[in-house]
Amino acid sequence: MSIDVEWARGELSHFLELTELYRPPDPAGMVVFSTRKSNRGNPADIIASAHAVEQILDRVLPAWRGNQRINRWYQHREAVQRADAALQRDAEIRERLGGTAPRLSAASLHSWVWSAARALWQDGHFREAVTAAARKVNRETQNKAGRRDVTETALFQSIFSKDARKPGQPRLRLMIDDGSDTFRSVQRGAAAFAEGCYAGIRNPNSHEDGLPELPQHEALEQLVAFSVLARWVDTAARAT
Repeated sequence: MSIDVEWARGELSHFLELTELYRPPDPAGMVVFSTRKSNRGNPADIIASAHAVEQILDRVLPAWRGNQRINRWYQHREAVQRADAALQRDAEIRERLGGTAPRLSAASLHSWVWSAARALWQDGHFREAVTAAARKVNRETQNKAGRRDVTETALFQSIFSKDARKPGQPRLRLMIDDGSDTFRSVQRGAAAFAEGCYAGIRNPNSHEDGLPELPQHEALEQLVAFSVLARWVDTAARAT
């Protein structure tokens, strides 16, 4: 679902108003020599506003979180100003620069993938985020199949096997087993795709020390691969 730009910008604007820094007036009859400033809004209102704002920022600027500086809300205000500009001018900029290709948000990936990757992703640990997503997909697949004796490639080869189920070896079907070439192709492709995800993405990310951080766009592509696999498993039916 696309973001409601008008609502989002309103929330961002309200947050900026609440967190604006100002010097409170001196008490009556007193002169206070201080450079200390306060936020205009009360803490409860700011926290309530931040609840929505942080989710907007996660959608618009997924890597906005960093080290806190100066005021508690400084990082938020800086990100809010950037996000508001992005919401306001994104369509114009893409049109002017010729960038009209579809855009993918990490938050739109399958919930198994994004829930596992989100915290690491927001801290800029993209390679670890992909690994966490791969582990989550594996665990959820084990849960659905009721298997703990096999994992990753062996697990997917078993559950997507074209063979009939055996005791202790359930099968997941991506379509009705009608004996067709299409059925055999789909099951074989799912098993091969899963092997590629774990052998080609998960294993190198997990086992190679000293690898440089993945570029964000490459990490997103890898998350997409695990999202495809997660959706297949999630929607597959257990063979009877």
